[in-house]
Amino acid sequence: MRVLVTGGSGFIGSHLCEALLARGDEVLCLDNFFTGARKNVAHLQTNPAFEVIRHDVVEPILLEVDRVFHLACPASPIHYQLHPVKTVQTSVVGTNNVLDICRRTDARFVLASTSEIYGDPQVHPQHEDYWGNVCTTGPRACYDEGKRVAETLTADFARQFGVDARIARIFNTYGPRMRPDDGRVVSNFIVQALRGESLTIYGDGSQTRSFCYVSDLVDGLLRLMDAPAVNGPVNLGNPEEITMLALARRVVDVVGAGELVYRPLPEHDPARRCPDITRARNWLSWQPRVSLDEGLVHVVDDLRAVVGGAR
Repeated sequence: MRVLVTGGSGFIGSHLCEALLARGDEVLCLDNFFTGARKNVAHLQTNPAFEVIRHDVVEPILLEVDRVFHLACPASPIHYQLHPVKTVQTSVVGTNNVLDICRRTDARFVLASTSEIYGDPQVHPQHEDYWGNVCTTGPRACYDEGKRVAETLTADFARQFGVDARIARIFNTYGPRMRPDDGRVVSNFIVQALRGESLTIYGDGSQTRSFCYVSDLVDGLLRLMDAPAVNGPVNLGNPEEITMLALARRVVDVVGAGELVYRPLPEHDPARRCPDITRARNWLSWQPRVSLDEGLVHVVDDLRAVVGGAR
C-alpha cells in the first residue's frame, strides 16, 4: 500500500509512519513542520519506502495514494490557542483538501479527530452517540469546533461522493517524542519534575483524564483503517480514569523528585474525560495494553534525554 500520513513528523504521526513501514507499506509523510519535527522521522529517511513532503494541507496538492491517515493539526492547547485561525483553517480547509485526494484516487481515509469534540461532557464516560457540550466562541473552540467540522466534512464526503472514510476520536495519548513545551499534562508534569520545579495542579486536581500509550493508539488507528467496514466514529483511548492530582503523584514517584503547586483552573477546562471504547472492542477487537506505570517510565526516560534531570 502507498500510504499518506499528514502531520507525519508529529508525535503520533511519526510513530504511525514507523509502524506502517514495519509492516511493508510505502509511506509519504506530509508535514509543514508547524508543530512537528524533522528529528522525529530522521531515523526513517534511509528507508527507500519513506518520503517526506514539506507541504501545508491548507494548500491543495495532487498525490497518488491508496490510503490516507489525516493527522495534520496543532493538537496541544498552547499551540492551537496561540494560532487559533491557523488551527481552524487546518481542520476545515486542510481536511477538505485531503478528502479531495481520496475522492480523486479512491483512497481510504482515516480522520484523526479528538475527544475535545465532546467539550466539557455532561455524559460520562463519553460514547460516540453523545453530541457534546462545546462553547463555540471560547479559547478552545478553534480546535474543538474545527475538529467537529472536520468530522462533518468526512461524513459528507462519504455520503455525497462515496469516499471510504473513518473517524477516530483520539483521547489523551502519551509516549516518547512528546515535545517538552507542548503544554500537555503528562509532558508538563514530567518536565517540571525533571527540572526540579513544582508540578502545576490546576484547580484542586480532581478533574480527570485517561491516558493511552502511543503504541496502543497506533495499533487502534491501523485496525480502524484495515477494518472492512466501519459505520460511525470510534473512540480510541484508555478507559482507566485518573485525577490530575493522582497523575502528578505518579510522576513524582517515577522521577523521584517534585513538589505540587496549585493554580486557578483554566477557562472551559473539562471536569471529566474518559472514553467508552465498546465500539473499538467490538468492531476492531482493540483495547489498550500498556499500563500507565509502564508508559510513564518510557516517557520519563525519553524526556530526560531532552531536558536532563537527576536520576
